[in-house]
Amino acid sequence: MRQLLVINPNTSHSVSALLQTHAQAAAGPQVRVNTVTARFGAPYIACEASYAVASHALLDRWAVALQDNPQAPDAILIGCFGDPGLLALRQGSAAPVTGLAEAAFAEAAALGRFAVVTGGERWKPMLERLAYSLGHAPALVGIHTVAPSGAELANDPQAAVALLTKACQEAAAQWQAQSIVLGGAGLAGLAALIQPHVHIPVIDSVLAGTRHALALPPSPNSENGFDVPWFNLAPELMALGSRNKLQQV
Repeated sequence: MRQLLVINPNTSHSVSALLQTHAQAAAGPQVRVNTVTARFGAPYIACEASYAVASHALLDRWAVALQDNPQAPDAILIGCFGDPGLLALRQGSAAPVTGLAEAAFAEAAALGRFAVVTGGERWKPMLERLAYSLGHAPALVGIHTVAPSGAELANDPQAAVALLTKACQEAAAQWQAQSIVLGGAGLAGLAALIQPHVHIPVIDSVLAGTRHALALPPSPNSENGFDVPWFNLAPELMALGSRNKLQQV
């Protein structure tokens, strides 16, 4: 059976449970989804500082997961719309890696011009930067953020659907997009409820992430690890540093 490791880089176990439910449903019975939660950091990621810490928390939790599970994952999905630590983890992982934003951007760009609707006002410049770095800036026509964070929206799904439906309708009208990405781990499952009220496709970032992760080609890395030694980090992460260089420093 194939294994998909989903890493939630924030400390919210309720978000991890949501990721597990929807990723497993999207993956199907032939895939075992294992969702794990960051050991430290913020309960939700909504600013540059929490994003920076989440990148470290992602690598830390991946290192622990490698020790906890004797069967290596076939793919890894970063369960945050913003993909903290994406390139770092991809550089060190023997399994292919993607994130919710990268996957959803790719799925939306295949349909043409797209907009993003997500929670948390500070995400706009962060997502613009990410889209540019991933090569999707030309297709991204706008980002509509609502004031509540993804975690706050997840706590009140009924109110979230009403607020996000209005945001998606406004984004579709304002930017004449061909699709809308509804971004956020905490918003998993809401796109299906919003879709009947929006005339263009509404893409669920968690479902897109699961599909994309399972379709990735093998990683070019033959083993897990990095080319630099680590100091004063968790032992699981330090074990993935360059042991040879430890003796040379």
